[in-house]
Amino acid sequence: MKGSDLISDSRLQDLAERLNPGALVTDRDVIDSYAVDRALFCPAGQALGLVRARSVDDVVAVMRFATEHRIPVVTQGARTGLSGAANAIDGCLLLNVATMDEIVQVDPVNQTCRVQPGVINQDLKTALAEHGLSYPPDPGSVAISTIGGNVATNAGGMCCVKYGVTKDYVRAMTVVLADGTVTKLGRKTTKGVAGLDLAALLVGSEGTLGTIVEVTLALKPLLSPPITAVGIFPDTESAGRTVSEYMGFGASPSLLELIDGPTVRMVNAYGDFGLPDDIGALLLVQSDAKAGEALNELEMFQRIAESNGSTEVFVSDDPADSEMLVAARRAVGPAIEKYAQERGGGELIDDVCIPRSALGEFFEKLRVIDAEFDVEITTAGHAGDGNMHPNVIFDAGDEVQVVQAQEVFARIMQLGLDLGGTITGEHGVGFLKREWLGHELDAGSSLMHTRIKEALDPLRILNPGKMLA
Repeated sequence: MKGSDLISDSRLQDLAERLNPGALVTDRDVIDSYAVDRALFCPAGQALGLVRARSVDDVVAVMRFATEHRIPVVTQGARTGLSGAANAIDGCLLLNVATMDEIVQVDPVNQTCRVQPGVINQDLKTALAEHGLSYPPDPGSVAISTIGGNVATNAGGMCCVKYGVTKDYVRAMTVVLADGTVTKLGRKTTKGVAGLDLAALLVGSEGTLGTIVEVTLALKPLLSPPITAVGIFPDTESAGRTVSEYMGFGASPSLLELIDGPTVRMVNAYGDFGLPDDIGALLLVQSDAKAGEALNELEMFQRIAESNGSTEVFVSDDPADSEMLVAARRAVGPAIEKYAQERGGGELIDDVCIPRSALGEFFEKLRVIDAEFDVEITTAGHAGDGNMHPNVIFDAGDEVQVVQAQEVFARIMQLGLDLGGTITGEHGVGFLKREWLGHELDAGSSLMHTRIKEALDPLRILNPGKMLA
C-alpha cells in the first residue's frame, strides 16, 4: 500500500491537520524502514503511519488522536535498541522523536542541563566539555544512541562501575501521558522528597507509561584523564575471580571491562588494535583518581591479577594508550557483527547482570553451556558492575542452529537469575525478554507493575506487547 492510499484514511487526514507540516509520513517504504530496532527474534508489524515529531505539540496531538481512536503508539528514538522495544505492531502509529534534538540549556552553576530526547549522547558530551562539564553514562552506542532512548532503557556503559547509570543523573523530565496530558516530574534541585519519585518510575519504562519530551540531567565536572592497566588471563574464570577480589578490597576504578579471547581475536580482525591474540581473557582497568591513588589502585589490581593466574599486566599513563584500548573495547560490537555476518548473520546479544562475587562461577557454568551446543558463545561486558554481554553467534539460515541459539540465550538468562542476578542490566526487556520478566518478578511486584500500567495507560495503547505484556 503506497502513501497515496494510506493518506486516504480519513483518520490520518485528521491527524495530519493537527501536526506540524510534514510531520506525518505515509510512504509505505519509509514507514517500514522505521519498523524495527536492532534485535533479532522480535516480530515487527505493519504500522498505520509514522510521525516524526518536531515539537511537544506534535507528541500531544499524536497521543490525543491515539486515545480518541484507540490506536497503539510505539515511541522511538534512534532505534539502536537490542530488545525489540521500538518495533512496530500492526495498526500502530510510530512516534519518532529523534528530530527533537535540542540542548535547551546548560547550567554550569547548578551542574545540570536540559535536553530534548533526540540529543545524541556523544553530542551532549562534546557540548558539555566546552563548559568544563561531563555526563558520565556512556553506553556502547554512545555515538548513535539518544538521551531519550538511554532514559527509556536506563542505559549504562563503561563508566558505570564508578559513576552510575542513567537513572542516577535524571533530575526531572517532561512527559506526555497517554491521553495527551503534559506533566513535569522530578525536580531541578539536588535534593527533593516531595511526593513519590515519579521521574524514576519513567526511567527504564520503555515507552509503556508515557513519552519523554525533555530531560533535566545532573552533570559532573569534566573527568580527569585516567591511568590504564591491562591484565591478560588464560581463561575467563580467572579474570572473573580477579574482578571479584579486586572490587572486594574497596577498589574504585572508573572503568573495569572484560573481553574474552575469541572476542579479542574478532576485534583484532576488525581493526588494527594490536591486542594479544592467544589469550583466554583480557581485563581493561582505568582509574581517574589523583595520580598517587590511581597508581596504588592499579598496583593492587596487578597483585590480585597475578595471584589469580594472570600471565601479564601492564600499566600506562599515556593518553594514547588509553584512547586506543577504549576504542578497542568500543569496537567489540561492530567486530562481532562483522564476524557473525560472515558466518550466517545470526547474533543474539544477551545482557545479564549478576553479583560481582559470582563472576567466576558464572564463567565456569557458561563454559558448560558452550560445550553442549554447536553455536558460538563469546563474552564481553562491564565486569566492574557484573553486567555481562554473552553473544550467541550462529547461522541464521540453519534451522537447527536457530533453535540452539534461542535455547542458549534462555539458558544464559536462567543462569543469571540462578546466581542472584537480573535478565537485563541495561538493554531493556522489550519484546525479546518479555516472557522472562515474570521469572524475575514475584507476585507482589508483578501486581504493582500491572496496576501502575492500568493507571497510566488504561486503554493499553502505549507500546503494547512490550515489556509489560
